[in-house]
Amino acid sequence: MQMLAYIGRRLIFVGPQLVGILLVSFLLLKLIPGDPAVMMLGPFATDDGLARLRSELGLDRSIFEQFDIYLWRVIHGDLGSSWQTTMPVTSDLAQRFPATLELVTLSLLLALAIGMPLGIAGARNKTGILRKIADYYGLVAGALPDFWFALVLIFILYTILGVAPAPLGRIDFTVIPPPDVTGSLLIDSFISGNWAALGNAAGHLVLPVLTLGLINAAPILKMTQSTMERMLEADFSRYAEMCGLPPKVVARKALRNSLPSVITIVSVLYGFLIGGAVLVEIVFSWGGAGQYAVQGVLNADLNPVMGFVLYSAILSLVIYLLVDLIYFAIDPRTR
Repeated sequence: MQMLAYIGRRLIFVGPQLVGILLVSFLLLKLIPGDPAVMMLGPFATDDGLARLRSELGLDRSIFEQFDIYLWRVIHGDLGSSWQTTMPVTSDLAQRFPATLELVTLSLLLALAIGMPLGIAGARNKTGILRKIADYYGLVAGALPDFWFALVLIFILYTILGVAPAPLGRIDFTVIPPPDVTGSLLIDSFISGNWAALGNAAGHLVLPVLTLGLINAAPILKMTQSTMERMLEADFSRYAEMCGLPPKVVARKALRNSLPSVITIVSVLYGFLIGGAVLVEIVFSWGGAGQYAVQGVLNADLNPVMGFVLYSAILSLVIYLLVDLIYFAIDPRTR
């Protein structure tokens, strides 16, 4: 009951938070130079045509009147259409958002599989070879631009060695994709039993997942290592050592006390990569939501950008709520 009451209190603030996020995003987008009417009609449009289109789009009204109109449509489930794709934004995001979520989720799982063990090893061995590997890896990976590292991986694994598929989307054009159920090619291929599509989609995921996973393992490594060091030097760890508990048991208890910090950095990275992976999406022609939003910004297409912001905000709020619930499960002090 206590947890349900906490969730209820959090949900009360979801609406005002989303309205505030949309308002700030709307105002910032209006500050970007560019006239959507000119973009849509082209440079040879007449003044009468531009004026008529601006009136239809509501661009001749004040910014706050435009936001009121947009917010009213959003409340009724209408995110508008993109003049680039001529499709409703909800349909475009339904196709593109699962691609980004699939890429980001697998990348963070790889980052966790690399960063946490190295961070734990670096904290427990302050002078050994594992500590040096952890320190140098964190330093190098944290300094590499992800798009540059993606190009390096493409050059080595695709161009030279030929062991990776071409960086041209999520699946080869010659492979029949599975029926769209969840939007994730891996899950949909598994559900439909399309093993050829499953293998091909998994192959296309290797390079972008390696790129984001290896780069984002660095902050997880650093957070795990620094927090584990503090926990191992804390009074409860020293007392456990004095009582004769094995080092592995002491390290396990220190790791459990370090988990809230690690979970926090993972949740922050997840929210960041939803939009921050756009350069990697462009390099691999991934067709994700971030790439869709950037194209909207460049072409003064407001609805795709606002739809992406809304979806990302909802996802981030859900992630942070789940993180708080995980805190309840692993940290008795929060209960």
